[in-house]
Amino acid sequence: MLYNLGIHILSFILKILAFFNLKIKKGVEGRRQTFKLLKKNLSPNDKTIWFHCASLGEYEQGLPVFESIRTNYPSYKIVLTFFSPSGYEIRKNTPIADIVTYLPLDTKLNAKQFLNIVNPEFTVFVKYDIWPNILYELKRRDERAILISALFRKKHSYFKWYGNHLRKALQVFEHIFVQDENSKKLLQNISITNVTISGDTRYDRVSNQLIQNNDLSFISEFKGDSLCVVIGSSWPEDESILIDYINKTASKHLKFIIAPHNINKVQIDNITKKLELDYVLFSEKNRKEVIGYSVFIIDTIGLLSKIYSYADIAYVGGAMGTTGLHNILEPAVFGIPIIIGNNYDKFPEAKTMIKNGGVLTVSSKNTLKNGLDNLINSSEKRLKVGTLNENFIKKNKGAVNQIMDYIRI
Repeated sequence: MLYNLGIHILSFILKILAFFNLKIKKGVEGRRQTFKLLKKNLSPNDKTIWFHCASLGEYEQGLPVFESIRTNYPSYKIVLTFFSPSGYEIRKNTPIADIVTYLPLDTKLNAKQFLNIVNPEFTVFVKYDIWPNILYELKRRDERAILISALFRKKHSYFKWYGNHLRKALQVFEHIFVQDENSKKLLQNISITNVTISGDTRYDRVSNQLIQNNDLSFISEFKGDSLCVVIGSSWPEDESILIDYINKTASKHLKFIIAPHNINKVQIDNITKKLELDYVLFSEKNRKEVIGYSVFIIDTIGLLSKIYSYADIAYVGGAMGTTGLHNILEPAVFGIPIIIGNNYDKFPEAKTMIKNGGVLTVSSKNTLKNGLDNLINSSEKRLKVGTLNENFIKKNKGAVNQIMDYIRI
């Protein structure tokens, strides 16, 4: 009762906040179109498979599984839902699905209406975006659902005295594929035993990047024969320690590419105002020569995974502040050394890669300078550290095969 009341209160609050926040507004307006979009594109005779992701990160995590299902079951229509606008807006035109839409808020009525239209023969949830009313309705209809790339921690509500409602929702999944042993043990402690440790599908996802065409002619032109440091998904906390170093060291022999997490004008202006040397923006590249600059700012989205292929060293943002470390596996697959901030406790891959020696952690301008100087001044050091990351990715591939061996539709 409390959960259902909370969902209705959440709906009201989001509608109010939508007047003041563009991201929330997109989600509210998008959800209003969900049922109309589904009815327009689905018929009662369609065979469907449903994928659900909270946001863009979960989509990228689930993508190699989605691609395999799409290939193996071509006669099915694929419905892909997102909860967050940041996932939907970027991947609303993905070819992996026939229909991409927002997941309606988890009321009992919405759950019934959504499943009446979609009627999935198989459902895949990614990580831990769990919606009890929808899962209970799947169970009532005796429909199949699995959870992949799940990662649990003891502090999650499922394992608290007040988490019974969510625990029951987890029990709906016929199988749960987790990333690590700790997640499996936590589930066993609440009597969920249909669990397999498959690892993280992101290793398969980033490995696929190696067989893609990663050529970007403007990056090749910018880099030339210079050493290149790529700063990926940076936040102001990252930039506050990086820009001083860039101002002092950037040259025609050492170049920097900055790809901020937020590409709005305010964020870009905050970077450019602090730079004391000439720079070029991605949005200017068609009217400016890029070859003569030592700093390239990527004020667009969707290119970072390819840009990492040009890096000699990568700095991955998010861990200098509290926003959360971004994907360090993307640069690791290209066999390069990686530097991150020191707030990485929630990211098991970071802990392991630091222990292995492929990732360096910094906490200040001084530690950043020491770390970068050591790597920039030694090609032998860069090769050694980068190879550790490359081998780590290879070692941890294979989650997709385990999941696909289980799936039979």
